[in-house]
Amino acid sequence: MTWIQKEITLKDRPRGFHLITKEIEMNIPEIKNLSMGLVHLHLKHTSASLSLNENADPDVRTDMESIFNNLVKEDAPYYIHTFEGSDDMPAHAKSSLLGAEMTLPVTEGRLNLGTWQGIYLCEHRNHGGARHMVITIQGK
Repeated sequence: MTWIQKEITLKDRPRGFHLITKEIEMNIPEIKNLSMGLVHLHLKHTSASLSLNENADPDVRTDMESIFNNLVKEDAPYYIHTFEGSDDMPAHAKSSLLGAEMTLPVTEGRLNLGTWQGIYLCEHRNHGGARHMVITIQGK
């Protein structure tokens, strides 16, 4: 059984839902040696999240941003945590709704994703900056 853990930095992205599958795959060439296993992704932030969703039509990512902006509005009068900007508290709520972790299967040296599945970095801040992720690989 093999265990590998590394921390990577995802480049700075604007607010929105961004497909990062290729960026993740480029950072885990070790999975090519696994017949089966798991890749666990942990985003070390509370104002961004991860999601597994549509990887073909970019309109889905635009719609996801619109849906979450409608679900969790900025400048709600009941927010107490407001000193970091009007996008901060909604970003924390969106991150809690989607989550900052995911575990994916590895089969025959590749992430075993569905045909239309891709990994999203969901950036909920206007200027979130580079994001840090811990990747843990387990397999044989």
